[in-house]
Amino acid sequence: MNVINVVSLAIILAAQPASACRMNAHLEPNDIKYADVVVVGRIANYEIVRPTDEVSEFMRKTYGQKDVLSDYARFDVLVDEVLVGQPPAVISVTWDNSTFSEPEKMEEGPYLIGLREPASQAPPLRGPSATILPSQEPGSLTVLQAPCAPAFIFEATSASAKTIRDILTAK
Repeated sequence: MNVINVVSLAIILAAQPASACRMNAHLEPNDIKYADVVVVGRIANYEIVRPTDEVSEFMRKTYGQKDVLSDYARFDVLVDEVLVGQPPAVISVTWDNSTFSEPEKMEEGPYLIGLREPASQAPPLRGPSATILPSQEPGSLTVLQAPCAPAFIFEATSASAKTIRDILTAK
């Protein structure tokens, strides 16, 4: 990538350093149909991965940004209950949260989590704009999330988790 491209991309991304959405969209619970795996489990080994590509480094150095769009989270899910799919007892997961920056830390949970294969069909765009980056780890499942909408990670006893369970039961 030449310097002009790096600078141009950096200027475009500078206005919204850790979000690719101009407006956030609502969560559509029926998007759970795009999940390849749905589990209830606990999060372990949560970390933020900050790639060191040219654009990311330029953004961090030039604008003093801590988080940039190419950052993502990596963690394991210790599965307590399987609702969809046939995952192993421990699932390696990535989360490229383009709607908001990923949280620095995640509580253990338990959470109801919708996951998809990076090559699977993603939920449709729910907001007026989005930047969708390719999966940084194509061999790992990724958290289900429509661009510009909240992710499918819910406290296991929450009303949202109950709604997802009801949708899955109705299928």
